[in-house]
Amino acid sequence: MLIVMIRAILLYILIIFCMRFMGKRQIGELQPGELVITMMISNMAILPIEDTNIPMLAGAVPILILVCFEIILSVFTLRWKKLRKFISGSPVVIIENGVLKQQELKKLRFSIDDLMEGLRSKDIFNISEVLYALVETNGKISVVKKGASQTITANMLNLEVQEEIPPTIVISDGILVKENIEKYHIDPNWINEILKKKHLSQKDVFIMTTTPQQTYQIIRKEAIS
Repeated sequence: MLIVMIRAILLYILIIFCMRFMGKRQIGELQPGELVITMMISNMAILPIEDTNIPMLAGAVPILILVCFEIILSVFTLRWKKLRKFISGSPVVIIENGVLKQQELKKLRFSIDDLMEGLRSKDIFNISEVLYALVETNGKISVVKKGASQTITANMLNLEVQEEIPPTIVISDGILVKENIEKYHIDPNWINEILKKKHLSQKDVFIMTTTPQQTYQIIRKEAIS
């Protein structure tokens, strides 16, 4: 049992390293080749864990080979568009100038339910609002709304909007986030003064965020009964 646990932990660390090395993508954003590699890696990792008679190297070496192959292949696909198109495919337009292309949906084996689900994920519940829509190589739908259905923006109204840097976390679960404080040049003394005014100690704070304009938000820890 101990051997199985050690093998599982070692292979887990190896796979995490490999996934980080391959790049940051969510499962839903994986290209077909990346998804196949991911599935193969998971299957290879299981064998040495289930059967202790199989050497660890028998699982680790193929995993490393697949990861290296994927990285080399990704370099080639960056250089040659035809290879990239062969492996990952191309986006397919399914709505053009507001007209639904039914033949393209059939080629993709995309049902109306699939289409509506994809549109709802973009907060669109009526096909008539869509000017263009295409299915990306990872299966997700990208949409351009018709002008009358688009959300009004500051550019449309010719308004000048001051750009704001999102709030950064300076206290997390009672602990100062020194990395953010140093990165955004936040004075720790200023944080302490704010806490004193609120009659709080650092340990009382669950989350504290602040902006360069020194606007802040504090969420206190809940009392645990």
